[in-house]
Amino acid sequence: MPFETTTQVRFSQVDPAGIVFYPRYFEMLNAAVEDWCAQALGHDFKSLHIDRHIGVPTVKLETEFLSPSELGDLLTIAIFTRDIGRTSCHLHIVFSGDDRVRLRANVVLVCMDLLTRRPIPWPAEMRARMNAGLLPAA
Repeated sequence: MPFETTTQVRFSQVDPAGIVFYPRYFEMLNAAVEDWCAQALGHDFKSLHIDRHIGVPTVKLETEFLSPSELGDLLTIAIFTRDIGRTSCHLHIVFSGDDRVRLRANVVLVCMDLLTRRPIPWPAEMRARMNAGLLPAA
């Protein structure tokens, strides 16, 4: 089952044509990943970054923009865990609203020690929660 969160398209996120300026989707995507960490994995970015010195940077991002989003649109962002490696995880993220898929993205995150700037294994409790939301093999 995916993790889901919602966001409303704000005035600051649209261009003069009234549609989401594409870099703003990446900000929304990052906010959704932050929500996923806090709500689904049990560790908000403050506790990860400040207390545990763990970061989860995006190292790969493939995006398809399928349908424009406009000012005021309510978007649902679904995060599916596709694969979990020792230090990385692959996510499939879908933005939708009004029965239309707006954006699809494949994202690779790496668990990183912020002090050494090197990859580290996912903490056991985070890995267990990621496994609970893992998509079945195709």
